[in-house]
Amino acid sequence: MNVTTQVLAAGGFRFIPAVSQYSGGVAAEPGFRIERARFSKVVPLREGFERIERHLASIGRPGTAFCACELRSPAPFTEQGFREFNAVYLVTLRRWGLMGDDGVNPVARSNVCPDLDPPAEPGFHAFSYTVPDANAAPSFIVAGSGEAPEGKGDYRDNVIARGDLSPEGLRTKARWVLGEMENRLRTLGFGWGDCTATQVYTVHDIHPFIGDELVRRGAMRAGLTWHFNRPPILELEYEMDCRGVPLERVLAV
Repeated sequence: MNVTTQVLAAGGFRFIPAVSQYSGGVAAEPGFRIERARFSKVVPLREGFERIERHLASIGRPGTAFCACELRSPAPFTEQGFREFNAVYLVTLRRWGLMGDDGVNPVARSNVCPDLDPPAEPGFHAFSYTVPDANAAPSFIVAGSGEAPEGKGDYRDNVIARGDLSPEGLRTKARWVLGEMENRLRTLGFGWGDCTATQVYTVHDIHPFIGDELVRRGAMRAGLTWHFNRPPILELEYEMDCRGVPLERVLAV
């Protein structure tokens, strides 16, 4: 089934409809560009939303400009724990006018778990938003994906190469995720050559396949940021996201 994007006119971006907790990716509409801001350290979820709201207000942007975020959590969730976390997260998106009664979520997201020095509670690592720019080049963010299809009811029973941490098992996982990244890029109208950043989240050794599977595809034209993090659900082992964003900043905490 072909997936098409939807436009959130109030935010100045289009998105790939996916699941209730996040969209598959976003791209700025003509006349807008996406900017990314990273906090100097992880900010707890509630405080992070408050800081983001103040930042958007300071540049004259509404809450609907909030189009993507990168979260950090203390440890991988159970399926039930993940549902409970998302219920809290979605409250603010509804308040900001990003989600209506239909439950469609336009905001792209990654949520991963540092294996060393994790935060005490879930929080924000980075967030992205749109700003008006009549001369902007196209910009986009592809949401994070681990090695399991979305919308299947649960992740655990649909993990690709579940439990296989051998070099070939990890390659299989990575190959599936790379395919998902390419599907989302294609749906938004982009390819690897348009990316300004590619990120990998895993605690396992990716060196055996990094050349064949990432470099040869063009996924590392802008280099690779490897985070020693786990995906957010137990038994997922490999996650990626990517973006093409012209301006990024760091906000001191």
